[in-house]
Amino acid sequence: MKKTCMALAVCSAFGMWLPGAHAADAAEAAQMVGPAFPDFQSAAQIRQACDTGLRAAKAGVAALEKVPASPGWIGNYDAFYSATEDAYGPIGFISNVHPDQKVRDAAEACDLRWQDFFTSTSQNAKLYRAAKASVPADEIDRETLRLALETFEDSGVGLPPAQRAKAKQLSNRISLLGQQFEKNVRDSKTKVEFTDEELAGVPEGVLKAAKRDAKGHALLGLDYPTYYPVMERAEKAATREKMWRAKMNEGGAANLKLLAEIGKLRRDYAKLFGFDSYADFTLRRRMAKNTANTTRFLDEVKQAVTDSERRDIADLREAKAKHLGQPVDKVKVDRWDVPFYTERLRKERFTVDEESFRPYFPPQESLQFVMRIAETMFGIKYTPVPAKLWHPEAQAYAVSDAATGKPISSLIVDLYPREGKYNHAAVWSYRGGSTKTGRVPQAALVVNFDRKGLTVEELDTLLHEFGHSLHSNLSTTRYALNSGTSTQHDFVEAPSQMLEDWVFDRKVLKLFQDVCPTCKPVPDELIEKARSAREFTKGSMTARQHLYASFDLALHTAAAPEPMALWAKMEGDTPLGYVPGTMFPAGFAHVAGGYGAGYYGYLWSLVVAMDLRTAFAADRLDPAVGKRYRDTVLSQGGQRPPELLVKDFLGRDMSPKAFFDYLAK
Repeated sequence: MKKTCMALAVCSAFGMWLPGAHAADAAEAAQMVGPAFPDFQSAAQIRQACDTGLRAAKAGVAALEKVPASPGWIGNYDAFYSATEDAYGPIGFISNVHPDQKVRDAAEACDLRWQDFFTSTSQNAKLYRAAKASVPADEIDRETLRLALETFEDSGVGLPPAQRAKAKQLSNRISLLGQQFEKNVRDSKTKVEFTDEELAGVPEGVLKAAKRDAKGHALLGLDYPTYYPVMERAEKAATREKMWRAKMNEGGAANLKLLAEIGKLRRDYAKLFGFDSYADFTLRRRMAKNTANTTRFLDEVKQAVTDSERRDIADLREAKAKHLGQPVDKVKVDRWDVPFYTERLRKERFTVDEESFRPYFPPQESLQFVMRIAETMFGIKYTPVPAKLWHPEAQAYAVSDAATGKPISSLIVDLYPREGKYNHAAVWSYRGGSTKTGRVPQAALVVNFDRKGLTVEELDTLLHEFGHSLHSNLSTTRYALNSGTSTQHDFVEAPSQMLEDWVFDRKVLKLFQDVCPTCKPVPDELIEKARSAREFTKGSMTARQHLYASFDLALHTAAAPEPMALWAKMEGDTPLGYVPGTMFPAGFAHVAGGYGAGYYGYLWSLVVAMDLRTAFAADRLDPAVGKRYRDTVLSQGGQRPPELLVKDFLGRDMSPKAFFDYLAK
């Protein structure tokens, strides 16, 4: 199930029941948009579905082994892939959102069985030989076969038997540890205790929503709608420090041990294939090509932001000195000061208060707004449809082509935080589409927003994630293997990052009144101020992303260093330094999961995204440019290399100019 997510998440799929908005349309939508999503009510149902699905998948392998190499072999392999995707997908996804922990636990246990199956299948010598002997009919077949062969080879199909068995053992162990890492973060029940006095300055809504202990103290969780208002508004530094330390220790010492073992296991895995490091092993399949190119790119980014990062910190220091009435040379900026004084500077310099945006952007209407953007740009339509899902607040939409009315895909959205739910923002491209078989793509968008409304930054996050869902929903690849976000990993964030800038465009924001006529329009001058406020910290924000990417890359070198010692040193070398007693890597789920040796992809993809934006410079809602973008980039998934997709769209080779010009402003 392929998972993609913002700043923070990768492989298969499931179907869902998507009847239409009216009874007359229900049967048609159910038939044309996809199979029903399983209504998992118990762990027993999960186990039964797991057993049934794996039996069918193993029978599918046996049948595929008998299919000789031929020009049509890749189509047979894709049909097998699609069947396993439908069997595995619901279970692979549901552990992230189901409210019943027993169901989540059963799904995770099943997921490990499926991962073992996937590894075994990728090591199947008969299938590999058939793939290798197949004759591609055209360029799409050739690219699909190339990617399939890489999957077989990277799973160890060509290794001697003992090493092949070792590769499977390592792969299964890495899957287990990565799953446990994410579980430790997702299922954390951490509550931070505060008196009302300690929460001076924090929005009243946070206090009203908080649970209370026997002493009447507020118990605050670490979910985004709680954490950020505290960090940005709490007047008392001790309050911010307490909350910040809790967040930085999310996952705990247990996750540090898991991450250290994952790093060493990945290195051992790479060594089976003759590579010194996991970074060398995995980057050869990416746009970056190798570790040297990735390091060079990160060095260029660092050079571009070093001065602006220092200026940002100097500004924060002056703001703190002014706030405390102390001389600047007597003031030190601590890490828990950054959100607070950044917000104060926004107000002071730009008269922008992020909290003030919430009344303008109600959550449900914000979702309709980003859908309207997509409808305007890409000629599609979203229709809400009834569906029995994992939680009453989860909602389903049928996506159709506006010109023809043809249903083309579906989307599930889960907007609000709750205990046991995946606690960041991500999209699961859980079902790949195939024009060859008429199979339609489906995706799930999972976020955790404040019910009172979104800030402009949170609206930006929603549009980012929605970009991933568009990449999935608008895919029209020949094979499900290449559908949607099944692209090279350092390209996958580009289509979502491209759209982030849209929320600061006056014309785009006018669409909000289309979906919510009673919502008060955001004043144009307020949006301009928000854009300026966003720009003024771009140096420190980019530098932080650079640190994350550099840490991830260093973690996957030949040395496979101990994560906490590496982080303490690398963060210690930054202007704000490292805070003893904190363990950020324990909550860095990207690195433990699908972004291992790939977190640099956020910056790499941003270079591509900013280049793509240049085509929309005159009008971000231009339907003609949007159609070209839909046809040449979004629809193509991974069936053509990213460099060619961008060239087809822009009419030229990719360029980093827009990105570095932005950093230099």
